[in-house]
Amino acid sequence: MFRFSISSKLKTRKINSILLVGLGLFAGCSGQQENSDTINEEPDPNPAAEGFNEKESDVKALAWADAVMTAQGGRQQWDNTRFIQWNFFGRRDLIWDKQTGRVRIDAPNDSTTFLVNVLDETGKVLLRGKEIKDPDSLKNLVSTAKSIWINDSYWLVMPFKLKDSGVTLKYLREDTTAIGEMAHVLQLSFQEVGDTPENKYEVFITEKDSLVKQWAYFAQATQDSASAIWPWDNYKEYNGLMLSADRSDNKGPHDVKIFDQVPDAAFEDFEWKSE
Repeated sequence: MFRFSISSKLKTRKINSILLVGLGLFAGCSGQQENSDTINEEPDPNPAAEGFNEKESDVKALAWADAVMTAQGGRQQWDNTRFIQWNFFGRRDLIWDKQTGRVRIDAPNDSTTFLVNVLDETGKVLLRGKEIKDPDSLKNLVSTAKSIWINDSYWLVMPFKLKDSGVTLKYLREDTTAIGEMAHVLQLSFQEVGDTPENKYEVFITEKDSLVKQWAYFAQATQDSASAIWPWDNYKEYNGLMLSADRSDNKGPHDVKIFDQVPDAAFEDFEWKSE
């Protein structure tokens, strides 16, 4: 199993460095301007996805986004993660091959299984115990499966997607969470991405550990007050990643597991069962 861990002191030091650089606090410390020809620029340890709206995002928000990535295990660990399995709201079980886009969704109460690829939008579907063969019906169901995956995965891995395609990231304020923790609040708004680009979110990041501890959901970006507010808590390490699951309000993701290997049958065989 590929493992990765950071001691608390090292993690704190890395996070503080990210924030200081992002806020420009290192500028001019030496009192001299270095020759640009002698500076070896290191590659961005947390590059934004293609299509991220960096131009309209602000530096302080980007610094906190990078701090969150570090606190949750780091970009390299996130990129190297292959298979994620979880249950969503007790309704359905998902397995996501993060590197190839293959997704399995089992909804036992409906006797329905989706075996799809969310990148090329192909796959097959067992609907109420019967495999769908009609091309138009199958196309619509594969699209439905992709929408389910977009929603259910966002509830689990949203903090890793703060610099995702179509996102504009703004630093709003300091505020307290519902349980009274001081937090830095970022706003995520969207441009022509996902199923609901009209949404926006506010995420509450606590300074002591740089983890997202609460999110506020706005059904319309023009709203002044949130449609709903939910906690992100009960963080645990899953094969090198810090994830929030089995939350205190009993909503969202449960039974999270991360694997280095999952048999191909999981994404090909309706009858396959997880051990």
